[in-house]
Amino acid sequence: MAKNGLAARLYRGEADLNIVGRRNLWFGVAGVLVLIAVLSFAISGFKLGIEFAGGNTFQVPASVGTLDRAEQTVDEVLADEAPGVEVVSAQKVGSTSGEFYEMRTGQLSAEQANAAKAAMAEKFGIQADQISGSQVSEAWGSQVTSRAFLGLLIFIAVVSIYLVLRFEWRMAVAAITSLLTNLVLTAGIYSLVGFEVTPSTIIGFLTILGFALYDVVVVFDKVQENTRGITANNNVTYGEASNLALNQSLMRSLNTSVVALLPVGGLLFIGAGLLGAGTLKDLGLVLFVGMAVAFLTSIVLATPLLVLLKNMDPRISAHNKRVLSRRAALARGEITPKGASRAAPAADAPIDPEAAALAGAAPKVGARPAGKRPSGARGGRPAGGGGNRPGGKRR
Repeated sequence: MAKNGLAARLYRGEADLNIVGRRNLWFGVAGVLVLIAVLSFAISGFKLGIEFAGGNTFQVPASVGTLDRAEQTVDEVLADEAPGVEVVSAQKVGSTSGEFYEMRTGQLSAEQANAAKAAMAEKFGIQADQISGSQVSEAWGSQVTSRAFLGLLIFIAVVSIYLVLRFEWRMAVAAITSLLTNLVLTAGIYSLVGFEVTPSTIIGFLTILGFALYDVVVVFDKVQENTRGITANNNVTYGEASNLALNQSLMRSLNTSVVALLPVGGLLFIGAGLLGAGTLKDLGLVLFVGMAVAFLTSIVLATPLLVLLKNMDPRISAHNKRVLSRRAALARGEITPKGASRAAPAADAPIDPEAAALAGAAPKVGARPAGKRPSGARGGRPAGGGGNRPGGKRR
């Protein structure tokens, strides 16, 4: 890896990426994405699982054939026994008793479910007791949703109190805003793509809250370190110190996100994709999407929003103005940077007689004041004296 490459400079915190300075761009992009997500909520909605919409589940032994053939057969049975009801989702699951195809359908009455179960057994050529079925009411999903929403409110309240005590209220506002944006964007992806929302999805949403908060706290801790006592000097603005903190903690946040996404990606792509463990798909999907979005929002949204709020503070605003005024004066040559020597006047520069006289009259550094020196053998001391003793014979 080259010493001056981007990766090396990121690792040393020297990439100098102007993230805070482009905050209007990030705010605009985040606003557009949130708007798209909200419109998707209103127009497309969510594809709810049977736990939320209500429905029936049938488990058929995998020995009947392929998953596609089993799903097609169940659709044909439902068309005869319960017109208008069809298979919502189909996946392969495993248990101690073997592998099964789990078919989730719309809501069926008890008579329709029994008739469909008997027809499936006949078409598959198996015994009816080899097919298991269950019914889920939408009331159960509503109860899960209400408890999850209550848990979210309690989490936000506790986190807000912690951030106010640990940092300040502006950091709490920025962190919570980043957290809510993360949830909205993740939910928007679910709505746009049509992922099914299940209880595992709700659990995943609550799980990514902690990860998103951790990333924001890491960055804010560095911001607080860089901006402590910032008003005591006129070298950098609050935004510049915060941007430096972002660059210094960017590689750490990136490493944390990559390390967290690797096992989740394995859970999603290998467990659910290659091995067919469909029960892991919903949880792995929301964790993967939520963690990736959390990394982005913690970097390009939380700290820029904090800088925007801090710039509204009169003390920080006055400090920023002093820094910019000092830089403007330096650029015009009105003041000399600390430690720099003043330039000597040109040889052909005109000399002001009055200024020269004043300069000649001015005492040099460390010189004694000018004036008539007292008479005496020792410049003012009594002749023949011995220091502070009266004049007399020295022993």
